[in-house]
Amino acid sequence: MDIKGTNPQNVDALLKTVSGKLGIPPEKLRQELMQGKFDNAMKNMKPEEARKFNQVLSNPQLLEKMMSAPQAQALYKKLTGGR
Repeated sequence: MDIKGTNPQNVDALLKTVSGKLGIPPEKLRQELMQGKFDNAMKNMKPEEARKFNQVLSNPQLLEKMMSAPQAQALYKKLTGGR
């Protein structure tokens, strides 16, 4: 996972949200993704979700754009209860 040039707060927010959905601690998910290990992250995903996940991970600009979108911000607030 290449996160250079990506806002660290956006990466942290995404990891927290995804890890909660997958039942994996955020730091374990980060470590595995940084090592290129996607097995835990992808084993519970539908094929289409896994494809989109790979697409986002391979493009830091797409990740930044996605996390900056008003819809993503609203979804994040909803998922985290506004925290």
